[in-house]
Amino acid sequence: MGQVIGDILPIALAIAISPMPIMAVVLMLMSAHGRGASLAFLLAWILGVAMVVTIATIAISPASGDDDGPSRVASLIKVLLGVATLVLAFRQWRKRPEAGQEPARPRWMATIDSMTVGKAFVTGAVLSTVNPKNLALGLTGGVTIGAVDLGAGGAVIAIVVFVAIASCTVAAPVFAYLTAPDRVRAPLDGLRVWLEHHNAAVMAVLLLLMGVSIIGKGVAGL
Repeated sequence: MGQVIGDILPIALAIAISPMPIMAVVLMLMSAHGRGASLAFLLAWILGVAMVVTIATIAISPASGDDDGPSRVASLIKVLLGVATLVLAFRQWRKRPEAGQEPARPRWMATIDSMTVGKAFVTGAVLSTVNPKNLALGLTGGVTIGAVDLGAGGAVIAIVVFVAIASCTVAAPVFAYLTAPDRVRAPLDGLRVWLEHHNAAVMAVLLLLMGVSIIGKGVAGL
């Protein structure tokens, strides 16, 4: 169990550090439906991450094959996911704005000010499941958990730990704003501006490091 937790920690942290959901939830907190929208986004984010990692865990579970099969298959999948992560890192690096250039904000972010609770939930679900970066990392986390026979209880604990870490940076602004809105408004807005300008570079470096690490672990298991 300890080894698995150690292996999934950096993967979950890579999801947690992803700037896009943090920017989205901060913008929601300052919108007309801030409280309801941000809570709906957070709930959808948690459910989405949990769904991806759980499906991958079940699919690669040692119970679905022979003693050597799942481990070898899991290692090969890790290599493929690592390569996909490196491709995403390259694409993110190319998207970074030039010096002095204002970063282009995704179109859906322009609608956050008027976003309803339902739309916020859908946005959180999409970002946590369909977004290529989070999907690749979530699948990697699930493969890492499923490759080891932890039993049902151990797998559930590992998944809960993974989801908790991956969601902490989305949950923290929400709970901070709900408890002390006036105090955290300015710091949150400053964080949003910084992330908006450095989103591509942060994700590129993060994905590069994760991709190399994932490939290394996959090759070691072949």
